[in-house]
Amino acid sequence: MRITILQGAFFPVPPVLGGAVEKVWFALGKEFAKRGHQVTHVSRRHGAMPAREVIEGVEHRRVEGFDSPRSLVRLKACDLLYTLRARKVLPEADILVTNTFWAPLVPAKPRWGQLYVNVNRYPRGQYGHYGRAARLQAVSTHIGEAIAAQAPALAGRVTVIPNPLQLSDIGPLPTLPAGKPVILFVGRVHPEKGVHLLIEAFRRLGREASLLIVGPWAEGLGGGGEAYQARLLGLAAGADVTFAGPVFDAARLNRLYAEATFFVYPSLAGEGEALPLAPLESMANGCPPLLSRLRCFDDYLRDNVNGFSFDHTAPDPALALAERMDGILADPALREKARAGCLETARRFTLPRVADLYLADFEKLLA
Repeated sequence: MRITILQGAFFPVPPVLGGAVEKVWFALGKEFAKRGHQVTHVSRRHGAMPAREVIEGVEHRRVEGFDSPRSLVRLKACDLLYTLRARKVLPEADILVTNTFWAPLVPAKPRWGQLYVNVNRYPRGQYGHYGRAARLQAVSTHIGEAIAAQAPALAGRVTVIPNPLQLSDIGPLPTLPAGKPVILFVGRVHPEKGVHLLIEAFRRLGREASLLIVGPWAEGLGGGGEAYQARLLGLAAGADVTFAGPVFDAARLNRLYAEATFFVYPSLAGEGEALPLAPLESMANGCPPLLSRLRCFDDYLRDNVNGFSFDHTAPDPALALAERMDGILADPALREKARAGCLETARRFTLPRVADLYLADFEKLLA
């Protein structure tokens, strides 16, 4: 098949500035090409990246994009301008995969292929206007149901295929290093991710541990900005909390997961998260996640089996999180059970298995 992947205006590919969706499709494109398909990946040009190059069988075409602005109106305007630029380099294809807001709305040419909309955010009502889409592909059951509810006329075009891990196989359970327990967070350092809640809970722990926070706080990389980072530094003052900044190297990130006692992702974005990859990445490295009770996690989390959950809607959510972390630290047998369960779950999300699902769905559309 001829497959084009059109990404958004704000993160380049390869994902040298991060971007979970860009990371996913960079890996999937290479997997499709490895299986003999003709793949073109269109993305934002950045730094010294050439306008065109081939990486592991995938042709990359790049156009000028933007740093992510704070204003939503400006963000949509930048995305529209970028989409109009990207249209000029789209090749003939059978399938056109995109996660951009405007690509399903602006006029299209049939030779670009059937429009396959990848949905990695909670729908805001726009999908009722995406009538040209052959497929609305949600990455979790929760998101798929929300699309169907908001655009019932298109419900028959909705399918659910999860985001894949950047791994072809899952290795044996790693051995944890001895010493003080390490609690890990990986993600955008933003209020909707609940990082402030995590630090407040950590300070209320009754046990010795350290907290490692990995991710960008700069607004241009999706973080909460200087004011939020200053607030977090104030909350963490005097506690064993380390802010490591963003880590884009996959091998280094996997080591951080493997060396952590458990992972915490206390997201508060009930209508923002789709299927976060960070908890799955932690599972793949034998690091059980502790997650807020958002429906998007229902596709992979089983409390006390392959990870843990806490009630982020409790009257005192920081206390609820602190009590859950304290209980996990106090029960090594429960942690070991969850560590083993993690690997079993992660095997369902390996890159080859998810690529199989996508290719089968592409073939179904073309048939």
